[in-house]
Amino acid sequence: MKEINEVLNYTLRYNDHISIDVKSLLILTVFIILASLFLRLLRKYVNSRLEDQDQNKFDTVFSFGKWLLYIIIFLVTLQSSGVEITAVFAASTALLIGVGLALQTFFQDIISGIFIILDQSVHVGDIIEIDEKIGRVEEIKLRTTRAVTIDNKVIIIPNHKYLTNSLYNWTQNGKVTRESVKVGVAYGSDVQLVKKLLIEAANSHPKVLKHPAPLVLFSNFGDSSLDFTLIFSLNDSFEAIIPQSDIRFKIDELFREHKVSIPFPQRDIHIYKEI
Repeated sequence: MKEINEVLNYTLRYNDHISIDVKSLLILTVFIILASLFLRLLRKYVNSRLEDQDQNKFDTVFSFGKWLLYIIIFLVTLQSSGVEITAVFAASTALLIGVGLALQTFFQDIISGIFIILDQSVHVGDIIEIDEKIGRVEEIKLRTTRAVTIDNKVIIIPNHKYLTNSLYNWTQNGKVTRESVKVGVAYGSDVQLVKKLLIEAANSHPKVLKHPAPLVLFSNFGDSSLDFTLIFSLNDSFEAIIPQSDIRFKIDELFREHKVSIPFPQRDIHIYKEI
């Protein structure tokens, strides 16, 4: 028994203010094991009462809270065991400052990730645009968001970008979005015929929704053309460029069939010759 007490009371000393005995280390280990078991049961209990999408959000926040709890247990256990925590911090001030500066962006990402999860501004499956990049959200982690572009390229977005940049969520109000195709026709064209052909082109595409119905706006009297905008709705805006391209092909076909010309920019050049 005496030998066991000697082992338990054996002190690891760093300096006059910082030291810890084997017994305190064992107590710390036991507390961490108990906390891990409790957190595991808590996570299982909560996940059993959440939907799949909410489980992913809870797991992300839970992982951050778990490590925060471990740090608190570590500090409280050391303090209760007689270790002067203030002395530990004082001895490592320079190191902590360097680490703090290095991890500044890291913690910005984590805090931003928590905000994203709590306010539900972005969900898995949403189509977002940030920094002129467009992608479908595949995974939201605590530090980064993973999105995939239409050409199957992966975008890893640090979460602090959401706080410093404007985020466009194309599907925040639902999957249905309104897309457009712009076209100009020659002056003198029958504008009612143009409107009819544009709506026909939109309705001919299988992915264009019938409700709300496509509509045509007379956008402007341009320098060389009468400008129109064809607006239509899609159920999957992530691949909007494909229906837009198909509709442009159809517009060109219909315009050729009905003798509607698409002009090119023209300029009059006047040359003055000095005599």
